[in-house]
Amino acid sequence: MKPISRAAKQFPKDIAVSGWYGLLPPPEPPRVLDEDLKADWVVVGAGFAGLFAARKLRVLHPSDRIVVLDAQRVGFGAAGRNSGFMIDLPHELNSESYAGGQDKARIKLNRQGIAEAKAAADETGIAEYFNPCGKYHGAAGAQGLASLREFEKHLSSLGEDFKSLDAQTMLDVTGSRHFIGGTFTPGAVIIQPAAYIRGLAKHLARHVDVFENSPVAAIDFDSGLTVRTKNHRINAGRIIFANNGHLESFGFFPKQLMHIFTFASMTRQLTLDEQKQLGGYEEWGLIPADPMGSTLRRIKHGRIVVRNTFTYNPSMTTSEPQIARIGAKHDSSFAARFPNLKNIEMEYRWGGHLCLSMNSAPAFGEIEKNVFAVGCCNGLGTVRGALCGSAMAEFASGAPSPTSQEIMDEGKPTKLYPEPLQTLGANAKLWWMQQRAGKDL
Repeated sequence: MKPISRAAKQFPKDIAVSGWYGLLPPPEPPRVLDEDLKADWVVVGAGFAGLFAARKLRVLHPSDRIVVLDAQRVGFGAAGRNSGFMIDLPHELNSESYAGGQDKARIKLNRQGIAEAKAAADETGIAEYFNPCGKYHGAAGAQGLASLREFEKHLSSLGEDFKSLDAQTMLDVTGSRHFIGGTFTPGAVIIQPAAYIRGLAKHLARHVDVFENSPVAAIDFDSGLTVRTKNHRINAGRIIFANNGHLESFGFFPKQLMHIFTFASMTRQLTLDEQKQLGGYEEWGLIPADPMGSTLRRIKHGRIVVRNTFTYNPSMTTSEPQIARIGAKHDSSFAARFPNLKNIEMEYRWGGHLCLSMNSAPAFGEIEKNVFAVGCCNGLGTVRGALCGSAMAEFASGAPSPTSQEIMDEGKPTKLYPEPLQTLGANAKLWWMQQRAGKDL
């Protein structure tokens, strides 16, 4: 029986300012929903999926009223808490099926997402936050180096471009002797995620109503579609939920979404002497040979970001003690990679929510009449958010594209294991995978 209402069980409650957000100038006062409205479209969530859905809706329906609602400030939540990679090639470096048709299809879709993001950057004047410089894979030990060389074989079988790097080249790039070898792949992009998403929202706000600090409290179905915030209502023609893991907060995809947090720390700005002592390139991005190792970013003006450690948080929240505990791991990883840099404090530490499914399938499709979902990007929230948000706008408009069909063909998230097996199993697997990472962590 169709429910007459779906109330939110909880709202996003991110804590600790991410370094990406903290480096930006203070935003203008938020535009908060302060009246009842009627809209053709309501998009819930102003992250990558939500804003790219709104952007495409604006093209498809230039005379429609489009409303975007975000529970927090744009860029403060998950969209501004990732490592800022838009990755074309999958992370599974040792997959035996890597050269198969399914992986080729996913690479193609990822590149379509990057193309969407580039087009948006060019048209909105935020290209400075979109750097198509490729990415480095770094190996800290023999096991990681063997994985990278196997990865390169897969890339050769796919006809993909890459460069195999030795320890000296990795030192020249990063300023670190920690890496005994690496692989460079040119198709990835690194972005300043909070700046990118905030700039995109500001541009869209010229044509689309973007409301911040306006969490959706409920959706009513009894007489059409009504979106309710704390004090106001929007009579909606169609709704697109682009709130990733918080789809489950409204009862969608119950017990199908895994809520994972990953954590990062960003240094204070290095002095000119410290930057000279470090050497290396002014800006670069590195992912570890083992996917559970430490991701590194060096950004212009002399800051380094370290990201590692994944935790299973079905509550969809983290805590100050958890951030502090994992921050100590970041300090150890930083010291191992840059022993010549002393007394470098971390200015920012934060955690970010990402959403996975057991079968790596997205949450994508019509979930109630005229209500649509786009979420569960399985760790590729920037690139897949851009792709799936745009494709969802087409799908929800009644004009599904080949891209939306390909996303649909990836299937639906499968059920998780019953509790407590799910939590016990997830925690055990994450612990084992992170132990296996060895020097790459």
